[in-house]
Amino acid sequence: MNIICFSHLRWNFVYQRPQHLFTRFAKHYTVYFFEEPVLHDSDDNYSIAIAKENIFVVTPYLNRADSNVNPVARQAALLNKLIGEQQIEKYICWYYSPMALLFSNHLHPSLTVYDCMDELSAFKFAPPELKETERQLFDKADIVFTGGYSLYHAKKDLHKNIYPFPSSIEKEHFAKARHINEEPPDQKPIPYPRLGFFGVIDERFDIDLIKEVAAKRPDWNFVFIGPVIKIDAAFLPREKNIFYLESKSYTELPNYISGWDIAMIPFAINESTRFISPTKTPEYLAAGRPVISTPIADVADPYGEKKLVSIVHSAEEFIAAADTILNEKNKSQWLKNVDTFLLENSWENTFYKMHSIIKKTLAAKNNLINEKGGMYV
Repeated sequence: MNIICFSHLRWNFVYQRPQHLFTRFAKHYTVYFFEEPVLHDSDDNYSIAIAKENIFVVTPYLNRADSNVNPVARQAALLNKLIGEQQIEKYICWYYSPMALLFSNHLHPSLTVYDCMDELSAFKFAPPELKETERQLFDKADIVFTGGYSLYHAKKDLHKNIYPFPSSIEKEHFAKARHINEEPPDQKPIPYPRLGFFGVIDERFDIDLIKEVAAKRPDWNFVFIGPVIKIDAAFLPREKNIFYLESKSYTELPNYISGWDIAMIPFAINESTRFISPTKTPEYLAAGRPVISTPIADVADPYGEKKLVSIVHSAEEFIAAADTILNEKNKSQWLKNVDTFLLENSWENTFYKMHSIIKKTLAAKNNLINEKGGMYV
């Protein structure tokens, strides 16, 4: 069995949910990770790169001169070419982007999975037809997963076979931060105390909050790691105590977190953050770092409710929470509570639960086809 995954996120962009899951699925399936197209000056074609995780990363290339001429039909043609040349017969279609349905709706997979990681229609530059395309994907899907509980509650009445799978972690990877003493060269000169963030810096980022806190506490230093996308970097706060260290690999992250006093989730409260479940929340905690977050629903509950994360609504509350954390001498009980909460939280467990649902749904679908005298596809 093969899996063809349609993703709006590139495999080598930021290591997050798709990478964690498909690294594991690739041990059981042949995985083709079908990315969004790239414009170039030659004929329409595709390339295949084999990632170290044994994923076949498929990148479609469309001729730049014809970029507005039937892009959907041309992507469909490249998809058909891939399936034919790779002799892909039995396969699962897995969607992160509903927009991919426009050029793949003609396929006849054994199973269709929609992993609804975010409410993409609320993101900046979302295509206007995305909501309608997602509705069609809900009709077609055999299984729907959601990236958090708030998103599950918003979507649960749209599908009969839907399951919430919030952000998970690789505990052992981030727990390294508790024992690392060597500083990365670009972070080493930054004075203490340090408040850090890693992740994509986009329209979800609360620029005003960070600007105000940094201005009121010039003795604190703010470290931001990650790419800036969909917003103009010129509008980011540029105080002397704010440092942008650009993107780091997933492997490097524990080395940076180990040098922080506090980890941050400084997201604005808007439509783009209404249903998010930030993966960085349990990752920060696994690294043993106290966390301050704005009141993102899936962070406030359960992390805030269980007092594992400090939830703040303003710059004043942020400063008060940070002062409390920085003056706290003994964090052993908090850390014990964190470890207890994270005990069963792992991408391995998430994968096994998802895989179990997939196998069960495949078997039920196969039995139904056999009862009707059809054939398993």
